Amino acid sequence: MPGPIMPVNAASAPSAPSDLAWRVIGLLNLYRLLVPIVLLAVQGLARPHWALLTVHPRLFQSACIAYLAAAVLLIVARRLEWSSLRFVALVNSGVDAAAIGLILYASGGVASGLGILLVLPVGAMAVLADHRDAFLIAAVAAIGVLIQQIFANLEEVASSTDYTTAGVLGAVLFLIALSAWPIAHRLRESEALVRRQELDLANLAQLSQYIVQHLRESILVIDTHDRIRLINESAAHILGDTSAVPEALLGEASPRLLYLLETWRQNQGNTAVFSPSDQTFVGADGARVIRANFAPLGSSNPAPVIVFLEDTSLLEEKVQQSKLAALGRLSASIAHEIRNPVGAMSHAAQLLGESSGLASGERRLTEIMRTNADRVSAIINNVLRLSKREAPRVETMSIRAWTDEFHEEFCETMQLPAQRLRASEASPGVEVRADPSQLRQIVWNLCENAFKHGVHDRPGEVVEIRHGRLSPTGRPFLQVMDRGLGVNPDHAEKIFEPFFSGGRGTGLGLFLARELAQANGATLLYEPRHGGGSIFRLVFADPRRWEPR
Repeated sequence: MPGPIMPVNAASAPSAPSDLAWRVIGLLNLYRLLVPIVLLAVQGLARPHWALLTVHPRLFQSACIAYLAAAVLLIVARRLEWSSLRFVALVNSGVDAAAIGLILYASGGVASGLGILLVLPVGAMAVLADHRDAFLIAAVAAIGVLIQQIFANLEEVASSTDYTTAGVLGAVLFLIALSAWPIAHRLRESEALVRRQELDLANLAQLSQYIVQHLRESILVIDTHDRIRLINESAAHILGDTSAVPEALLGEASPRLLYLLETWRQNQGNTAVFSPSDQTFVGADGARVIRANFAPLGSSNPAPVIVFLEDTSLLEEKVQQSKLAALGRLSASIAHEIRNPVGAMSHAAQLLGESSGLASGERRLTEIMRTNADRVSAIINNVLRLSKREAPRVETMSIRAWTDEFHEEFCETMQLPAQRLRASEASPGVEVRADPSQLRQIVWNLCENAFKHGVHDRPGEVVEIRHGRLSPTGRPFLQVMDRGLGVNPDHAEKIFEPFFSGGRGTGLGLFLARELAQANGATLLYEPRHGGGSIFRLVFADPRRWEPR
């Protein structure tokens, strides 16, 4: 979270050199490089009778070379950590006063006219320094001019009237320092304003980043080249934490989402081109159906796109809470009415089974009656427990052992050949946490629907139960697959709603199956099977989450 914004005093100079100060010093270093080079070039082209550059030729050359070397050293010193702008300004001013003073002396004093070279360095340093230091810089330059003039007069290379010129030059340097005050004040105000704005922008950027990352809504931004520019934690969890990262290609993170985005772009942002089922895709964990919504960022064409990912299971859960409340009251009253006749039939079947005059086939029928009566009683208990929102009796169990037991019971009860219901294993040694009774009701409903509405009366058709772990999340799953006609795409979003049957059955089986799955921390999903048919996949919570680390 960004820290508080500290106030900035616009009227005071910063303690450390700012970007503006370094830019001014950089231009002044360029000036220091050009001045000695130009002076040396002029001396090399000068004629013998030009007295301007022939008073002390070697000293002149040495002073120019020293000034050039000092300029190079000051440029290199720019890389050092300077903690005080005042120190930087005084060092630069001292170098200029000493070097130009020597050049003046070697040229015969202020009469040479080279004193004008001090105007730009004094003015630049006065702009960067505060009021007192600005006068100090001007004083150092003026003293340098007077000292060189004294030595020039002692050697009789300058006249006494040059003191007046030196004094005037010193006064000019002080006037330049004085005139730099308002300029320096305005520059500091502008710089302070820029710093405040930069700090505000940095705080706003951090705040925006924090808000986006901690939103419950899943958001990502895709640029015009289909790269992820921004993604929050929730969206990364949906698409897969390893592949859905900034700068990654969207097609690598989610090919299905890229297809939806391209379809949306081709239809100029018209979401009406999607049917409810076509606008969704399965999350990286294989347990959630995600709906994608797109919106352009800006008016350019093409423009970056912000994508909102909605977990439809959460939306459906909220919608179905009200439905479940009414259904719970209805189912509870019906269950109470059914329990007594079912109990009477079970008791009658038990008494009939104890009769000594029954043949083995008849005795087998009584066992089937009792088994199914017990199953109906278990269904009634599950409905009552679901209506009361009682917690399931969760156990950790081997999915293979449970599937083998279910396979035998279902084929025996439904009087089906064992080969009509095939069980296969994708990953060995998978365990799940669920209520065995409620899990039996879920899978029984799915298998019964597969035989009733999928394979119909075709004896050669097989229903398959497959279990294992999903890749790459490793979450356990169990799915029931058939080769029937499948579900109408227009009904794919409605088959889990209560009382929606599509003209077949009561419309409660899949609804109760999904509710029982959610009560056990699992998710029941439908998807069309490649080549025709249906897949109903039950994705469990991974029991390894409860293992000690």
